[in-house]
Amino acid sequence: MSNRTVLTGRRPRHGVRVTLTAVTLLVAVATATAPAEATPSYRPAAPVEATYYAPGPWAVTERTSVDCCTSTGDGYDIWYPADLGAGGVVHPVITWGNGTGAHPRQYAYLLSHLASWGFVVIAADRTDTGTGIQMLDAVRYLAAQNADPDSVFGGRIDTASVGAMGHSQGGLGAFNALADGSGAIDTAVTVEMPLAAVCSSLPSIGGRGACVDPAAVTSGSVLIINGSADGISPATQPLPPELIGMQSMRAYYDALPAAVPKTRAALVGAQHNDIQGQPDCTNFSCAEGVDGYLGYLTAWFMDRLRDDPAARTAFLAEIGELLHNPHWSDQASTITR
Repeated sequence: MSNRTVLTGRRPRHGVRVTLTAVTLLVAVATATAPAEATPSYRPAAPVEATYYAPGPWAVTERTSVDCCTSTGDGYDIWYPADLGAGGVVHPVITWGNGTGAHPRQYAYLLSHLASWGFVVIAADRTDTGTGIQMLDAVRYLAAQNADPDSVFGGRIDTASVGAMGHSQGGLGAFNALADGSGAIDTAVTVEMPLAAVCSSLPSIGGRGACVDPAAVTSGSVLIINGSADGISPATQPLPPELIGMQSMRAYYDALPAAVPKTRAALVGAQHNDIQGQPDCTNFSCAEGVDGYLGYLTAWFMDRLRDDPAARTAFLAEIGELLHNPHWSDQASTITR
C-alpha cells in the first residue's frame, strides 16, 4: 500500500469484535492516510471478492526491522492498524512466512492490505521459513508484547485469534505451524506451496524439516491456494499419491483429515511469484501481480478470525462464491454454515 505510517530502525478471544471487520529502537514516523485503492487493471467477479479486494477501513503503520528476535536470530517486520485498539478493538494476528530467498518487503502490498482490515501482520525476515518455527516465534513475540503495558501492542492483540500464511516454502511453514503449534494457530493459508518432491531439499532446523504431514493437522482450518500456471505448485497430478506422493494441491487437500474444514482453489493464469506484486509484476515468474489474490485471502481471515458471516459465504461447500468465480479453477470446499 502506498500511503502508510512507516517506522524504521535496525537491529481465549476477548475484547470488542468487529465484523468489518523486545527490543524497540528509536524510530522515524511519517503521517498515514487510508491505504491506496488497488490498481484498476483487475476486476473482481463477485460481491464478496469485491468487498475484501478493496482496502479496509484502517490506515496502516509499518514497522520494519524494529522488533527482534526469533529463536534463530531473525528480526520482524510488522504491519498493523495505525489507530491500534481504537474503540477497544483487539486485533487478530496473521503470522507470515516468506518464500525461499524472499524478504517481507517483497509482500508489502499484500500484508498492508490485510492490516487495513484490522489484522496485525508479523513477518520474520528470514529466507527459509518452511519449518514454521519462526512463524510460531512471531506469535509468541506478539503475545509477549500484548502483555507489556508499555508496548504499542499492549492489550490490543487478540491472542486467541491467530492465522498463519506463507508463500511457496512459507506455505509449508504455515502448514507446519498449524500442525506443530499446539492450538496456537487457528487457520493456515498456503499460497503456491511447493509439491512434495521439492520439500526434502529445503533446510531443516533442529531436526524439523520443511515437508508437511497433512494427517498431523488435528485442529483449525486450511485454505490451499495456487496459480493455474505455476508448475512448482500444480493443482493436480497425473498419478495417485499412493504411487508418487503428494505432488499437487489436490493431494495435500485430500490428505487432510475429514474433520478439518478446508478449501482449495487455483487463480487462473497466476504464476509462482504473482503474490509478490506491488501490486503489478516486477520479477520473474509473475504474470499479472497480486490483485487476484486480495479478495479471498482477506475474506478467509475475516471469516476464520473475525467470525464474519458475509465472508464465510464465499467458501461454503457447493454454493460458495469462490467455487463459481471465473477467475478461479480446481475449487473444492468442505466449509459449512
